[in-house]
Amino acid sequence: MAPLLDEEENYIRLALLLKGVSPRAVRTFFDKEFPPTHLPSTLNKNYNTLNGLLKREFLTKLSGLFCFQQMVGVPDSKTFDVTLMICLIRNLTSVIPPINGFDKLPPPVETTPGSDLARIKWYRNILAHHDSNIMQTGDFNTAWTNIANIATLLMVMKYLSIGCRQIGGFPMNQKCQDLKVKILDQSNQGILLEIKQSQEDMKELRRTMEIKQSTMRENLTALQDSYSYLQTEHSSTTQNLIDLKNSHSDLQTEHSKVTEMLKDPIPWNIRGI
Repeated sequence: MAPLLDEEENYIRLALLLKGVSPRAVRTFFDKEFPPTHLPSTLNKNYNTLNGLLKREFLTKLSGLFCFQQMVGVPDSKTFDVTLMICLIRNLTSVIPPINGFDKLPPPVETTPGSDLARIKWYRNILAHHDSNIMQTGDFNTAWTNIANIATLLMVMKYLSIGCRQIGGFPMNQKCQDLKVKILDQSNQGILLEIKQSQEDMKELRRTMEIKQSTMRENLTALQDSYSYLQTEHSSTTQNLIDLKNSHSDLQTEHSKVTEMLKDPIPWNIRGI
């Protein structure tokens, strides 16, 4: 395999950090909010909320855990991906959301657990939707600092009731630093191929979604046209009904006149003779 460009190495290192290290931090915080022994009962208790999320914009995020109705075995956070864990944390806990919500990158002054989770989520999305497999060094350093230093990634662990060293606080910090400078071997470089394949899959999925959206727009236009036509027909039918009522009223008036005429024993045209 040809040597990687610095920008490609930046991309791979950030991918390794986000895929290998950040899930451990998020899972540690998740297990604090959802103690493993209580996780099944917590999910069952929030069935209606989860079912509502399935039907709304979080459907794809929850699909890894559910079909909730058909979930087999005991749910375990070790089988949850980062997106799903953050989705459950933001919807089922009292964690204070970032000022601008979980879907935007929080400003540096925000150092709450919610903002740390939002940072991880933001950069994972950036990586997943990156059009190329390169990252400029300046952008890489900014992203790395936001994810790996104590003010961000390890801040999630800071809020646990046990000490940082017990859950790998400083060892994990050292691992982040080692990962930033380590020589990438063939297995690490192979990640780039996996990422490229994932991106191709995402592009294909995006094309499929665009086709479906186009079809839906066409169907919506057809429905709107049909609705407009039905409204016109309804107006026409309503006017015809009004005309019929008026004609009926006129006929009733004429009928009344004829009835009165028939009651007269002497026809009006010979009455004066």
